Amino acid sequence: MKLEAILFAGVSLFFAAVTIPYALYSADPAGTAAVLIACLMAALVSFFLAVQYRRRGVRPEDRRDGEIRERGGPLDFFPARSPWPAMTALGVALLGTGTVFGLWLFIIGAGVTGGAVCGFVFQYARTDH
Repeated sequence: MKLEAILFAGVSLFFAAVTIPYALYSADPAGTAAVLIACLMAALVSFFLAVQYRRRGVRPEDRRDGEIRERGGPLDFFPARSPWPAMTALGVALLGTGTVFGLWLFIIGAGVTGGAVCGFVFQYARTDH
C-alpha cells in the first residue's frame, strides 16, 4: 500500500498545483471548489493508504518473492440472501425521483432508505430477548 499512497499523494499534489493558478486566472468559483475538493479527496485516500501500510506492513503482492498462496483463504462473510440491498436501492431511487417530482416522494424515499439502512446494519444483530 506504500506505492498506492505515494501515487495518490502525487495526484493530490498535482491537483494542489493546478488549483492555485485556476483560482487566480479563472472567474469560476465552482470549478475552483471542484479542483480543491479533488485535491483533498486524493489526499484523504493517500493518508488512509499510508496509515494502513503502517498498521499492516508489506503485503505479499508488494514483495517480489510474494506467492499467491500467501493471500489465500476466506475473504469475508457474505450473506446468501438479503432483501436490504434492493430496499436501499429502491429508497435511493425514490430520493432521486423525489427531488424532481416533489417533497412528498422525497420524504417517502428518506423513510424507505432509513429503514433499509437500519435493516442492513442490524441484519445479524441478535439479542437474548
